[in-house]
Amino acid sequence: MASSTVLSSNPRVFSSTVSDHHTHHHCCPLPQSPTVPKSFSGLCKPFHSRVPTSIRHRGFLVKATVIKWRCPKQSLPPNCDFDFQKKVLYLESIGIDSSSLIENHPTVISASSLPNIRSTVEFFTSMDFSAIEFRRIVGMCPEILTSRVSDILPVITFLIREARVNGSDIKRVVNRRPRLLVCSVTEQLRPTLYFLQSIGMEEVNRHTYLLSCSVEEKLIPRIDYFENIGFSRHDASTMFRRFPPLFNYSIKNNLEPKYKYFVVEMGRDLKELKEFPQYFSFSLESRIKPRHKLCVEMGVCFPLPGLLKKNESQFRNRLDVCVNSSTPLKTSPLWCSNCEVD
Repeated sequence: MASSTVLSSNPRVFSSTVSDHHTHHHCCPLPQSPTVPKSFSGLCKPFHSRVPTSIRHRGFLVKATVIKWRCPKQSLPPNCDFDFQKKVLYLESIGIDSSSLIENHPTVISASSLPNIRSTVEFFTSMDFSAIEFRRIVGMCPEILTSRVSDILPVITFLIREARVNGSDIKRVVNRRPRLLVCSVTEQLRPTLYFLQSIGMEEVNRHTYLLSCSVEEKLIPRIDYFENIGFSRHDASTMFRRFPPLFNYSIKNNLEPKYKYFVVEMGRDLKELKEFPQYFSFSLESRIKPRHKLCVEMGVCFPLPGLLKKNESQFRNRLDVCVNSSTPLKTSPLWCSNCEVD
């Protein structure tokens, strides 16, 4: 069964449920249009899911907009009341595709009341978030719509007072990781902060995206992985302190294959990874492998930063310099110093 809601610009709304065998029309008054924050007005063009159409009702031709619910398993609630219609209208008025929201996160819109949604929107506008930023935040974390302002304020307070985020940086922090705002301070954010500080990370305010990560399920397993492949606990912690994005890399799809290539194909010492954990941030197929193979063919051995950090043109130029110049013997203390890339 395909379902659709028809929202007319006239003070009447027509709801219809269409099946393969019959069509039934129901007419009821349209609720008052919700108030839209000034900064959110004129946000964007209608979404592709909102299709202009015409409906003949009781002898009158009515122009309307049909919002189609595309998910075949999802339909409007059987008693589609005014409160639900108001929420749909309000979300659409601030540029949020309500049909996509209901299709992918049906519980979000049903669990949110219009006053709470409006209060949340007004809170974000008071913090100078633009309409486009708010729409992106909802896209990344729809649960924002179910949060009360009273739930969000403790998170903002925590970020400023405990994580030492400057007030002027709050927007940047939230835009990068909206999920922070739906995390519990006591059960999630504060324990993660303490863990990061325990491994010596002093500037957590530069890596606040990590605060929403689970210590037990994500952070500790990655440190354990490096300890299992031969690093001491201290050295593993040093690597993560030196390059915190390591916490975000998949063990199976990133760390493991790159580590194996490093020790098996490149034959390098783990000390180099300790000094340059950024190695894991480079693409194995498009940068690490081709550059290593080219260096082997040319008989040149760059340190990891020299091998990976520079762009392709700079790398090729440095390689040409090394190939066309006299290279010290490997036993010489000058070996590779003429090939170092800052």
